[in-house]
Amino acid sequence: MYERKIPFNPECGLHLLREVLLGKWKIDMLYYIAHGSHRPSQLQKKLAGATRRVVQLQLKQMETHELVTKTVFAEVPLKVEYHLTALGESLLPLIDMMGRWGDAHKPQLQRVLTPLLAEDDA
Repeated sequence: MYERKIPFNPECGLHLLREVLLGKWKIDMLYYIAHGSHRPSQLQKKLAGATRRVVQLQLKQMETHELVTKTVFAEVPLKVEYHLTALGESLLPLIDMMGRWGDAHKPQLQRVLTPLLAEDDA
């Protein structure tokens, strides 16, 4: 049985935010869904390194957390699309702000992260 390493505190806003955004690709996926990539295959193409299983798993988690809705079209082959809910859309200003922060501090972040990422690849 899975046991949490970090206790969950539903009274803390940061814990709640971490719970819904925790996942390597979720922030990117929310951004791409907001900008027109609604199908899982489109998202996977934009997320270099993300497997189909991980994309599906994180979409399911975001659907459970009511950040996205899933629409299944009765077609052959089956067609599935995801769209942001109002709750998911409310995260877009935060995601935009985090992107601007990354851009503003890009030289420093590249300097400190590049050696660490190179170690991961070795």
